[in-house]
Amino acid sequence: MTVLAVLQARMSSTRLPGKVLMPLAGAPMIVRQIERVARARRIDRLVVATSTGPEDDVLAETCRREGVAVHRGPLDDVLARFVGALEVFPADQVVRLTADCPLADPEVIDATIALQLDSGCDYASNSPEPGAWAKGLDVEVVTADALRLAAQRATTPEEHEHVTWGVWTRPDLYRLAWLPAPDDQADVRWTVDRPDDYAFVAAVYDALYPRNRAFGSEDIRAFLRERPDLADYGGDRRL
Repeated sequence: MTVLAVLQARMSSTRLPGKVLMPLAGAPMIVRQIERVARARRIDRLVVATSTGPEDDVLAETCRREGVAVHRGPLDDVLARFVGALEVFPADQVVRLTADCPLADPEVIDATIALQLDSGCDYASNSPEPGAWAKGLDVEVVTADALRLAAQRATTPEEHEHVTWGVWTRPDLYRLAWLPAPDDQADVRWTVDRPDDYAFVAAVYDALYPRNRAFGSEDIRAFLRERPDLADYGGDRRL
């Protein structure tokens, strides 16, 4: 079984444009996230899926300069980008990741892949309700066959934008599995979508990355327990 991780990214974020190239510990945010994803043992290959728009030229060049494969497709049809990446880089399973998660946890990624492989389901995710992991640790794993079938059946904007929408909303057609967090973390926010999210993540990287480039989720939690000023930074729960 070959596992392909597809990291979707674009420069035209509405709330924080260009965030994927904003610096974290001296490198673009997407580069730091790729470092973390690369530590997942069950991923065989990673490709960044971005758009063909000129605004994403700099993103594609940054990734290629780092030795990361890039596939480019329609800006407004992310599902088509994923299917296109799968055609260029054939695989049996596809891991969907988004480039606003620079605190991605390789152990959680591996656990979600293991759940999909061991259960034989069509789709596995670590975002059940209740029991979701922190926002920013999101992982989805879908078989290549299910992804292609979902693309063939896709008729709505949601299906084309959210990639797996047509799979996890159809339990009558696909076998689903969910990886709950040890404790419900659904209201914990580690994603980067706003300036305060970026400031929070930058503070985490500034404190932990120089000491341990492979810092994990427990290291982040231990740091936040020592920094109560960051525990609810921006009005959201961070710990």
